[in-house]
Amino acid sequence: MVEKKQKQSSIIKVVYFDQDTASDYLDIAAGGNLEVIKEGIRKRADETQINVEASLIAKLSWLPFLGGSGELRSGAEASLAGESVLSKTLSNTILTDYLNAASESLQINKLRGFRVYPAENSMAFMKMFTPYMIAARTEDADFNIALMDEALEKAKGYYELIGEDDNRKKIVLRFNIRAFRNSYGLSDLSRMNLVFHGIKVGHTTELSLSIESELAQNSSPDLKLASFIEEPHSDSSGVSGDNKLPVYDIILAGVESGA
Repeated sequence: MVEKKQKQSSIIKVVYFDQDTASDYLDIAAGGNLEVIKEGIRKRADETQINVEASLIAKLSWLPFLGGSGELRSGAEASLAGESVLSKTLSNTILTDYLNAASESLQINKLRGFRVYPAENSMAFMKMFTPYMIAARTEDADFNIALMDEALEKAKGYYELIGEDDNRKKIVLRFNIRAFRNSYGLSDLSRMNLVFHGIKVGHTTELSLSIESELAQNSSPDLKLASFIEEPHSDSSGVSGDNKLPVYDIILAGVESGA
């Protein structure tokens, strides 16, 4: 089920958050107030960093190398910890601002009730299962599966999964492979009851997600993926993979209270 608006965010666990896309959305939504919002995010993050660094100094003051004053002589230790906290705080501040903005947005689609899985013989299918293949591989393997997994990650930044609801309605969800949080990955999405925040960016077909179609886009001038997508297909062909499916770039995936 696709919903345009919800009254209040009830996200209790974040599995995936594309911070760059969310930042772009906040930039666009801010209009003339863009710099004010950026400064607000930075100020709130800096305040948190200062508080954490002060707390670290207080808690570690008993260590001999800090000296009796409890101050960090070079500030290096606090700086390293502070940088990590600052990065985390910036991410969480953007997340909070995004959730507040998205809760009343008509541009952000809230996708609920979809189970997700990779299209057969797709890049996402390979990416989801290569980690398991690496773990189970034997010494007499004909090729290096770890290198294949690395090649897949370098070859493609976004991976498409099929979303299907109880009425067998299908959509395509695109995920930034580097935007997963808390050690989650593509393979975890099918096991969870999630809400997906997405922006509709176009249409494609299930068949166009295959490895052959993706490679054909770059290797053969006679078979372009774009033309494959745009050509009209008849529903009477008997091939369900020919049907046009809406494509959503996913900004956030999370668990809602009561899920």
